[in-house]
Amino acid sequence: MENKIALFKGKAIRRTLHNGEWWFSIIDIVAALTESTNARDYWYKMKVRVHSEEGLELSTKCRQFKLEAPDGKLRETDCANTETLFRIIQSIPSPKAEPFKRWLAKVGYERIQEIEDPELTTKRTRSLYKAKGYSDDWIEKRMRGIAIREELTEEWQNRGATNGKDYEILTAEISKATFGVTPNEYKKLKGIKKENLRDHMDDFELIFIMLGERSTTEIHRVKDSKGMPKLKSDSRVGGEIAGNARKRLENRLGKSIVSKNNYLSTPEKKTKKKLK
Repeated sequence: MENKIALFKGKAIRRTLHNGEWWFSIIDIVAALTESTNARDYWYKMKVRVHSEEGLELSTKCRQFKLEAPDGKLRETDCANTETLFRIIQSIPSPKAEPFKRWLAKVGYERIQEIEDPELTTKRTRSLYKAKGYSDDWIEKRMRGIAIREELTEEWQNRGATNGKDYEILTAEISKATFGVTPNEYKKLKGIKKENLRDHMDDFELIFIMLGERSTTEIHRVKDSKGMPKLKSDSRVGGEIAGNARKRLENRLGKSIVSKNNYLSTPEKKTKKKLK
């Protein structure tokens, strides 16, 4: 999710890609531009006012997408593309409006650049991780994991997984078989909430989740699986392949790979960051 969150002056703006275009959470936009204590209520009243004064139905220009809520669950959220957001911003009296328009134009321009040159997305993601203090070796594994994950979700989409909830179910199957815990249980173990779980995994954790997901992708293709029941079964098997490898390594090492540690908060990582 983290790569689908943009920041405007420290405010998180959730967004999602649809047909190659960014769609932004309107509630997040309203919260960033106004002093309202209830952005959802502000947005509702604004729609009523604009319709009354101008006869324009803003809702018809918006779409609902499932975005991750603060509690970690995916919920239908009013979203708008860049063109519609400029219209919405005109109806919000805020001194932040002009800076936000410039920010929005920049984000949109970056997306156009990424479409023309997909490598820019990878470069920006690498730079972000580097700035946070991750090592080059870790970043390489994380980027490879992102590619494997995207390949898997594309297979799921083509084979009958229709929404984010389906992806969540299938991901939980792989994680449970690989690590013995679901992603939500793993987050609780590591003491994280909104953050991306994989950004807190160490090398071995990343390697085993990659093995589980890559195995699942190949099983789907070999069996030509279609529909959620078969995809779920394949995901469990793919996870078991990674889980068995994990258990064999744990027996050799005499310790568990599944850890409550966060990658950047382990003692050795803290020492490296101080030396930089």
